[in-house]
Order: sequence, then C-alpha cells, then structure tokens
Amino acid sequence: MDCPSEEGLIRMVLDGIEPRVLLEFDLPGRQVRVFHGANAAIIKERMLSVGLGATLVKTSPVLEEEVARARDLEETAAQVEAGILKWLLAINGVMFGVEITVGWLAQSTGLIADSLDMFADAAVYGVALYAVGRSVRTKLRAAHFSGWLQLVLALGALAEVGRRLVFGSEPVSGLMMGFGLLALTANVWCLVLISRNRHGGAHMKASWIFSANDVIANLGVILAGALVAWTGSRYPDLIIGVIIGLIVLNGARRILQLRN
Repeated sequence: MDCPSEEGLIRMVLDGIEPRVLLEFDLPGRQVRVFHGANAAIIKERMLSVGLGATLVKTSPVLEEEVARARDLEETAAQVEAGILKWLLAINGVMFGVEITVGWLAQSTGLIADSLDMFADAAVYGVALYAVGRSVRTKLRAAHFSGWLQLVLALGALAEVGRRLVFGSEPVSGLMMGFGLLALTANVWCLVLISRNRHGGAHMKASWIFSANDVIANLGVILAGALVAWTGSRYPDLIIGVIIGLIVLNGARRILQLRN
C-alpha cells in the first residue's frame, strides 16, 4: 500500500461497512489504521480481497480521543476539498459566460468549444462538491456523471464546428488570443488550487483531468488566433475547435474509466 491509487482502492472495498469505519493512512510506512466496531472479521476479509498482500499488524482498543482525532482529520480534509471546488466552480462559471459571449461575437469555434468545456467543468465541480464527504461509491458515480456530461458537450462543440464549416465564419484573431490568454490564466489558477488534492477520490481525479485538459485547449485557442491573424484564413480556428472537442472527448473517456 504505497500510492494514492491503492489508498483509493482500499477506501472503495471498505466503503459501506457497518458500523462505519474511519481510516488513517501512512503511505510512506505502507500502513493503514482502521478505527472500527464489532466488524473486524469482514474488514480483514475485504482487505485480503484487494490483493495488495495486506497483513494484520495488531489490533487493540483505542481511546475516544484518538477516534475523535481521526474524525476531525477526515472532516478537515472534506472542508479543504469543498473550499477548492467552490473556487473552481466560480472561476469556470464566470469564464463560461465570458467565453461563450466573446466566442459568438468573434465567430470563433475555438472559443465557443472552450466555453462549452468551461461549462462542463463548472457542472463537474458542482457535482464533485456534492460528493465531498460522501461515500467512495457516491464520489465515483459523481465522477462518471461528469464524464457523460463532458462527452455530450464535446459532441455539441464538434457539431458547432461542422455548422460553421458549412455556413461560414470570420473569426476575430485579436479577441481569440486575448480571451484565450485570460482563460489560460484562469485554468492555470485552477490547476494550482487542485494540485495537492489531485490524488483524492474519483471526483477530485476527474476535476484534475478536466483542468489539465483546459490548459491545453487554451493554448490551442491562442495558437489558432495567431494563425488566423497570420494567414487570414478561418481554418485554423475550425481545426482547433475540432482538436478541443477531441481533447474533451478523451477526457470524458478517462473519467468514465475511473474505478476508484
């Protein structure tokens, strides 16, 4: 038991046990401390079922103060996650409104696709915020829901590229680059906020994947704006719109493959 993924797996197999258990992980020491009631047998059985070579080091009564400390640590971690997700939700919600408006005015499929990605992310962070402090399975369901939402909006962005390819567009390169840079700044901020919690539950892993994808998409919008200005052609904008749509689709695939 030496990495966050294995921690997530252990949390998954012990989720739903009654009476509820509290877990305290020591990853460098490869140990997990389980605070439990009269359910030691089923805990041991499930730990062995994980296949990580778990062995029982010792079992002993604990003071109520130790249980309270473990509970406080769990609650503090949940509060930290909630605080991060509220910031991410606010940032992406505001940027969606800005980018969808400017993207439409600038006739930029790149900005429109990126704005839909921002909207999907805002919804993702809202779902993840709901999952904070809840069971591992609830967090996984929340992550999968956000993945499906990401999938739908990616297909919508690709459809918008197709519509503008058929009916034409005249993207404004200056607006593309300026607001692409603004969105990049916002998403780098999001990455910094979530970086320490990116190995948390599935809902936090999903949030990290979405934020990382956004940074790539923002760089693409800036590049497309520069190419539109240089060539005078709308095709760089259409191409980057397709690429962003595909990046979002790949992000949705990775989220839907999360298991812990």
